[in-house]
Amino acid sequence: MKWRGRRTSQNVEDQRGRTMKGLAGGGIGTIIIALLIMFLGGDPSVVLENNQFSTQTSTSEYVETAEEKELADFVSVVLAETEGVWTEVLRKENVEYVEPKLVLFSGSVQSACGTAGSSTGPFYCPADGKVYIDLSFYNELQERFKAPGDFAMAYVIAHEVGHHVQNILGITEQVMAVREKVSETEYNRYSVRMELQADYLAGVWAYHAKRMNILDEGDIEEALNAASAIGDDRIQKNTYGYVVPDSFTHGTSEQRSRWFKKGFVTGDLSQWDTFSVEDENL
Repeated sequence: MKWRGRRTSQNVEDQRGRTMKGLAGGGIGTIIIALLIMFLGGDPSVVLENNQFSTQTSTSEYVETAEEKELADFVSVVLAETEGVWTEVLRKENVEYVEPKLVLFSGSVQSACGTAGSSTGPFYCPADGKVYIDLSFYNELQERFKAPGDFAMAYVIAHEVGHHVQNILGITEQVMAVREKVSETEYNRYSVRMELQADYLAGVWAYHAKRMNILDEGDIEEALNAASAIGDDRIQKNTYGYVVPDSFTHGTSEQRSRWFKKGFVTGDLSQWDTFSVEDENL
């Protein structure tokens, strides 16, 4: 990606060096439930509000390496590019785009959706409208998921920003409204469709990035590889040696890469409705 020298975003919050520690109250069970809801794209604040849970923050001086500085700059440029694209795209839909904040953290972080650690990977919290990311995930993409390249990381950021777009358009609220009405297995199906829609939205952003002539040769292949690498089936197979489709929450490798590519090809919101697609065509 041709990112050097481009505008950086003013919406980056650097919280690296802060460590969150949970205090008495709701207990570990509350945290786990809240995080599970968050990972599924929901709002865990409902759980947290009903349980007296607090955190303690300790701060130490964080000294970033030259590599981390470059990666932080890259993330900021990608965020800025998503801001420009979604402001324009949603304007055509008569919707105002409220830019999200992106929080850089190390170790652990406190969001409106609860406390999360680096092992959770990047996530979006609809309760505060922020994207959270530990830059160490870039190494995990390369080493654990075998998805190298700067545009693999750009895809991840664009996917989380896609969740912000869903939040603005009311999709998140609609999905959460059915949570208490269906079984866990059925809700997982909604979660998959929500995640695939975010992949589609990441593809829409990539379409506009290409039109701005900021993509390098091989960038889309890097994104497709990353989308495939973090499919539920591949992760479960590599972790446990088998897959449990009813437990999928993000979609298969094939589905994730296909919906990203679909967004990249169309470049608009005309075919983004993953919720009305029959299961066999998803």
